[in-house]
Amino acid sequence: MTSKIFRSIFATSLIVLLATLTIITTFLYDYFTNIQISQIKDELSIASVGTEQSGEEYLKNLKSDNFRLTWVASDGTVLFDSQADKSVMDNHLDREEIAEAFETGKGSSSRHSATLMEKTLYEAVLLSDGTVLRISVNRASGFVLLLGMMHPVIIVIVIAIIISIVLAHKMSKRITEPLNQLDLDNPADNDAYEEIAPLLSRIHKQNMKIERKASELSRRKDEFELITKNMHEGLLLLDRNKNILTINSAAMTIFDADKNCVGREFLTINRRHEITSAIEKALADGHAQIRASLNEKEYQFDISRIETDGETVGAAILVFDITEQADAERLRREFTANVSHELKTPLHTITGSAELIENGLVKQEDMPRFVGHIRKEATRLVALVEDIIRLSQLDEQTELPKEDVSLYEVANEVCDVLRVGADEKDITLSVSGDNGNVCGVKHLLFEVIYNLCDNSIKYTPDGGRVEISVSETPKEVSLSVCDNGIGIAPQHHTRIFERFYRVDKSHSKKSGGTGLGLSIVKHAVSYHGGRIEIQSELNRGTTVTVVLPKSK
Repeated sequence: MTSKIFRSIFATSLIVLLATLTIITTFLYDYFTNIQISQIKDELSIASVGTEQSGEEYLKNLKSDNFRLTWVASDGTVLFDSQADKSVMDNHLDREEIAEAFETGKGSSSRHSATLMEKTLYEAVLLSDGTVLRISVNRASGFVLLLGMMHPVIIVIVIAIIISIVLAHKMSKRITEPLNQLDLDNPADNDAYEEIAPLLSRIHKQNMKIERKASELSRRKDEFELITKNMHEGLLLLDRNKNILTINSAAMTIFDADKNCVGREFLTINRRHEITSAIEKALADGHAQIRASLNEKEYQFDISRIETDGETVGAAILVFDITEQADAERLRREFTANVSHELKTPLHTITGSAELIENGLVKQEDMPRFVGHIRKEATRLVALVEDIIRLSQLDEQTELPKEDVSLYEVANEVCDVLRVGADEKDITLSVSGDNGNVCGVKHLLFEVIYNLCDNSIKYTPDGGRVEISVSETPKEVSLSVCDNGIGIAPQHHTRIFERFYRVDKSHSKKSGGTGLGLSIVKHAVSYHGGRIEIQSELNRGTTVTVVLPKSK
């Protein structure tokens, strides 16, 4: 603003100065020209009187460097000239002022020099003898006069520049200081120039509008962050160049990233080709969906293109954790295959034995053995079907009647049932601890303890021990089944409760069982809102602990 004020003041000063100089110069030039013309007219009048009385002798006696006298005859011949030889001078009859004098008695004219640097004024008068006396004087032209004034003009211009700078500094300071002190956050509270009051009013209205918009955007942003922060699904928003605009907490966990990734390209947090290809496909086609494994978990990526006014502006990525679903699908496939296999094996045995008996290929003395095989496999088949039905009921979370159950008493009942099998292997079977009352389904709790103890007896060498202990806390009841059997390797701890999963298939076939016992245990404990803990070492034994909520 200071430079603008300076330019304005300087331009104004310069224009005023030049205009003033032009006017003054023109006025003075005309003024002094008129005075000089009056003077030479007076001098011409005096000279004309002297010439009429004394003739050429008078003219010769006049000496002056300021003016020039020329005496011209009626035919234009020069009779006398005070500054030149009359014999070499041209005929003056065609001179404007002389011709006018011969015609009217007086004549005047002015002529510039060849360089335009000087101007000559001429005055002529007709004498009584018919001759003309002319007087002339040289004077500088207006241009020469202006050049002569250039030095003081330059001085005046320099002074004008200095004054302009000083005035511009002071004026700009006086003008801008109130403007710089304006409180634009509160425009209505300013008391500055009246001329800017409408502008301040508009700024105030605009500020109020911006504040409302900002408040609304902040509220929406907080709502968006609150929603996305509590989402279990990962959410990312990308721009058209695949730079991350926003990412929620779940997505940061999935991609092992932090908030610093915002503003960076998606490749900085994940370089999986199939994911980037899916993003490109979504940007091109509108939508893409893939499954990918990250950090030992299975995720589904739903990618949708974001458009505004028909123009692609980015993409939204939703990431769903489908690990449980994928595991359930895998278990379902394995379960179907295992059930088919487990059902087919006893059926083949039954069918084969029945065909041999039907065709009379079995001797009478071998008949009891074949019938025993049929009965044994049929019993195994019934047990397998019953276990499958029981698991289906647990999967469907069928509501069953509950009652107060003492785990200590149920454990004793289980021991009575398994006592014969334990005695055959000379295994010590014992129960100890608290009463352990829980609210539950008795036959399911019986199944839990039975399957755990049955497994311990099967996988404990002859002469071993299986101990059942029940303990209580103010909120929970714990039942532990501990044996000194063959143990379970650590890599199998998380899978032994899967359906039909066997650590040692050859040993499992010898020991019998449907392969669903521990799976039933897991589902039954889950049905009661409890949890299972396992501790086991190879050749040192296994301890399985079931923790259930205490009945209120």
